Amino acid sequence: MTTTTPLLLITADPSHPLAHLALRYARAYLKGAANSHDIDNNDTNNTGSSDNAASEQPLLNVFFYGDSAHIANRLRWQSADQLDLTKEWQSLAEQYQFPLPVCVSTALSRGVSDVDNSSRHQLDGANLATGFTLVGLSELAMMMQDNCRLIQF
Repeated sequence: MTTTTPLLLITADPSHPLAHLALRYARAYLKGAANSHDIDNNDTNNTGSSDNAASEQPLLNVFFYGDSAHIANRLRWQSADQLDLTKEWQSLAEQYQFPLPVCVSTALSRGVSDVDNSSRHQLDGANLATGFTLVGLSELAMMMQDNCRLIQF
């Protein structure tokens, strides 16, 4: 049975309800997929065979584009009564071992930069949050080419 890895294209600003919905969707999906994966592994382990290919593919792909690049800003302050999307995405990505790619051009145009781009474009410093990476749109294209299920928030 072939399953497609969902691709969450997140474009909403962190203050927008859709940005929060994307995180809730990702949590729910990953929890369900991990439980299903554990059940499948138990069945596989009982038969003595294993499928390493399934474990190498991430359970979920995400791509931050447009205003969602603000989520990758490590200097973005959030009041204690609000959900800190940056920390929540970092925690989720660490727990389920998936990357957090951000479109480099939309990030730079919103003041979010890594060390390399700060140097290249003579910016004062880097503020990309840990776990996030700046990538080109070719990364999004590669994620989309394998019969993915694209969901935009």
